[in-house]
Amino acid sequence: MAEGTGQVGPADPRSRVIAFERRLGGPIFSRLGITAVLEVSGRRTGTPRHATLVPVEVDGIWYLLSQYGVADWVRNLRAAGRGELRRKDRTETFIAVEVDGDERDRVIAAFHARTPKRLTRDFDQRTSAADHPTFRVDPIR
Repeated sequence: MAEGTGQVGPADPRSRVIAFERRLGGPIFSRLGITAVLEVSGRRTGTPRHATLVPVEVDGIWYLLSQYGVADWVRNLRAAGRGELRRKDRTETFIAVEVDGDERDRVIAAFHARTPKRLTRDFDQRTSAADHPTFRVDPIR
């Protein structure tokens, strides 16, 4: 909780503006294919869980990158090893392969190159590449 505000998350006014932009732009970003919805089984209950993410393409391969460290969707995807990704009007079932080292570094570089600086503020608070779990999306055909 942010100190003295009773709110979860930072009390920084810029964070509120970004959150508002995401809520407002979310449906537009989804229709344009900028964001995608990940569906993955919950690691404890098996109940489908959803997370809206920004997939990153590098050399024709799609990746899911956590901007916020080890989030619930990361834990669930690690446990399930697979998921479904909905982009535009298509759903793709995939195997999730967690990557590190040079492959993860290339994804992070691509993310930074394509994302406006004001939207990477939270990302940049975690300076180590290891703080950003990254998964290669290997489609099941």
